[in-house]
Amino acid sequence: MSNVKKAAIVVGVVAVIGTLGALSMRGGNKGGVEVRPEQVARRDLVSMVQASGKIEPKRKVDISADISGRVVQLSVEEGQWVNQGAVLLRIDPTQYAAQVRRAEAAVAQSQARAAQSRAQLAKAQNDLRRAEQLAQTNELVSAADVENARTQAQVAQQEAQAATFAVTQSQAAVSEARDQLRKTTIVAPMSGRVTRLNIEEGETAVVGTMNNPGSLLLTIADLSVMQAKVEVDETDVPGLTLGDSAMIKVDAFPGRVFPGHVTRIGNSSIQPTAGGQASDQQSVDYEVIITLDNPPAELRPDLSATAEIITETRRNALAVPIIALTVRDREGKKFKAAEEGDEAAQNSKAEREPEDEVEGVFVIREGKAVWVPVTIGIAGDRYFEVVRGLRGGETVVAGSYQAVKDLENDQAVKVPEPEADKAAPKAKGGRAA
Repeated sequence: MSNVKKAAIVVGVVAVIGTLGALSMRGGNKGGVEVRPEQVARRDLVSMVQASGKIEPKRKVDISADISGRVVQLSVEEGQWVNQGAVLLRIDPTQYAAQVRRAEAAVAQSQARAAQSRAQLAKAQNDLRRAEQLAQTNELVSAADVENARTQAQVAQQEAQAATFAVTQSQAAVSEARDQLRKTTIVAPMSGRVTRLNIEEGETAVVGTMNNPGSLLLTIADLSVMQAKVEVDETDVPGLTLGDSAMIKVDAFPGRVFPGHVTRIGNSSIQPTAGGQASDQQSVDYEVIITLDNPPAELRPDLSATAEIITETRRNALAVPIIALTVRDREGKKFKAAEEGDEAAQNSKAEREPEDEVEGVFVIREGKAVWVPVTIGIAGDRYFEVVRGLRGGETVVAGSYQAVKDLENDQAVKVPEPEADKAAPKAKGGRAA
């Protein structure tokens, strides 16, 4: 067989295969892309912000010791109610009582020295007067003796003044020692319930510092007013306002919802803890406080909670499914996908301006998907509010996600038959037994 005949056979086979492939593709797309339709209707929409956090009392006091020492008396238990001024615990006062006695002795000593200095001052002043009188009546006292007596009087006056200051200093030391002794007894700064107790009788209390959690002795909280402290993403914070209603779900109480309202929105972001390291990629969150309305008595601090904050509501708003909304260019065409190695598409995506992206939906008309730009309002749980672009009653493509992503304007689509119609048996003569 000649080369010319072989080439002709190859070309013929390729042509047949190409024709069959084209026919197959045409037959496969004859019915169009299978989509899931949904009618545009009016619905009640609620826009919510979700955040997680913990339950905390509105007012609580973490109590630490101002002095170090062994706990010799513990008067409370965890969960106990205490009134303001009640004795919580006592630290061994032996050392601090001794300091008070030593300071009081120092006061007595300084007062004695002050009295001695005043007596010396009186003697020096008398000597000065006598020397001045003798110098005026006769010449038995020289001028140098008078000047020496005057100097001695001045020195005695300064020593008396220094002794007075020493008395004041020692009296201050007594006040300080008594204050230290008084701090060996720790009383409740407020009325509330002991929600945390980290000390036992016989253990040593250390001086409390902010960065030393081991110095925390106990916590007293007012459980009558409870709040949820949650962390809200920076993109959701602008939509929040004081007084927004919220629904709190607590993991420890499944099936129950606790109503509340926003009472505080953080002005600055939550900073990482001392052990954490901040990074440019770290998400930025803000602290939001939600006060619970009529919290139950069994609610406890530090319970994990999830909050749904209602930011906006729309009654009888025109709505489309969230999955139906997609983005195209100004002419309704898809943007070229930026695949790895495709520098032109990647550069196009990088240079794309926000105004070049148009949001819209595909409306099914006469078996085709027609691109319709829309303007959306608030976002509900499953639907977007439509502000402009649709009138209501239209049927839009609401799935699948891949179909919405790949659809082109005026592309043929087909709607599958409802499952109920497929499952229903055809009617036949006779009755079922």
